Amino acid sequence: MNTVLTVDAVNRSFGERQVLKDVSFTVTAGRLTGFVGANGAGKTTTMRIILGVLAADAGTVTWRGQQLTRETRQRFGYMPEERGLYPKMSVLEQLVYLGRLHGLGAAEARRRTTALLERLELAERANDHVQKLSLGNQQRAQIAAALVHDPELLVLDEPFSGLDPIAVENVLGVLRERAASGAAVLFSSHQLELVERLCDDLVIIADGTIRAAGDRATLRDQFTQPRYQVEVGGDAGWLRDEPGVTLIDLDGRHATFDLDPGADDQVILRAALARGPVHAFGPVRPSLAEIFREVIQ
Repeated sequence: MNTVLTVDAVNRSFGERQVLKDVSFTVTAGRLTGFVGANGAGKTTTMRIILGVLAADAGTVTWRGQQLTRETRQRFGYMPEERGLYPKMSVLEQLVYLGRLHGLGAAEARRRTTALLERLELAERANDHVQKLSLGNQQRAQIAAALVHDPELLVLDEPFSGLDPIAVENVLGVLRERAASGAAVLFSSHQLELVERLCDDLVIIADGTIRAAGDRATLRDQFTQPRYQVEVGGDAGWLRDEPGVTLIDLDGRHATFDLDPGADDQVILRAALARGPVHAFGPVRPSLAEIFREVIQ
């Protein structure tokens, strides 16, 4: 994998309160990395250090193995959680202006802005002042501002906040397209079901400490004991009496259960087959919410 951003042993305190403690993780080009944690866990502080808005007390942040510079950060796109656009400028005027700040010519900035507004379904509001937009449309305009210069790294703080389900799908599509084109995407969200749908890699932070980091499938295998589901031809109540089985849910022919460490799932499958047809049997993949709860305990 092509690791582009490396956060290594970053620490940060505000007064007597240490908010980041040896924070380390990587972000890979062409992949979407979800950065999740409760409010106050340290997500925004970490993102601001990556962007150079804040300085780390210790540790390093590097891009392709090199120390970050102002020129490097010009190739990044950032969307803060707080609204950051000028309320009395039109959406079109503002995005063109931001594109020019990133070094685009006037014609190219306008071309990219027009294409982005079409893609984010904001074209009809292009000449409206930002303050006249709904909160959801303001959020989409802010995402467009982070994208207008075609950044190599996107850092998005709560990009789905305030979006209705249709707008969420629209933004999800745009982020997937950017990753497919080779950009690295790091985004925070408290909406775990959206992170689960979108992310390739996951970083979980709690109390300023990274509790888990890696690709989603590996984390699922690493942090959660396998849980199984079975669907049989008759009643599945016999599972109550099987050694090593803890029954979680039973609904006639369907059952969900845990296995004690060392228990063999194939023994349970053979027991099911001995009683009649088995229509389904296998492990249940844990949700991101379940992994999150486990690792922050």
